[in-house]
Amino acid sequence: MAFDQTDKLLLTLLQHNAKMTTKELSGKLNLSVTAVYERIKKLERDGTIDKQVVLLNRNKVSRGFVVFCHIKLAQHTKEFLTKFEKEVVKLDEVLECFHVSGDYDYILKVCVENMEAYREFMVTKLTTLQHIGSTHSTFMIGEVKNTTALML
Repeated sequence: MAFDQTDKLLLTLLQHNAKMTTKELSGKLNLSVTAVYERIKKLERDGTIDKQVVLLNRNKVSRGFVVFCHIKLAQHTKEFLTKFEKEVVKLDEVLECFHVSGDYDYILKVCVENMEAYREFMVTKLTTLQHIGSTHSTFMIGEVKNTTALML
């Protein structure tokens, strides 16, 4: 979809602070409050704005231990892929799941309290899913960049 400069600026502002009021946005965009409101509604209707959320500090909510878990399925059949995907989305500890190419089939971003919690997650939840052939875990040492904002 093609955006004009005002839409791009509006989306950039909202990505950095979705709590900005239409009045605050109107001042930054040199538009009326009504015009800003209508633009936001249009971007929501067409699916450009998917949702607005609050981003939590993982450490403040005891989920600062981040693990990237690489999953290889036992077989690459549609049945195995579908079953795994249906089950993995139910796991609260998994924040993100990507079907990828390469040596592994999936990469999961798992956030838990500590190593013990990750072990518990692996033993009681992840390894109970059917069709997993192998797993490989990589633990985050430090965060260099973490953003949700897309450049327009």
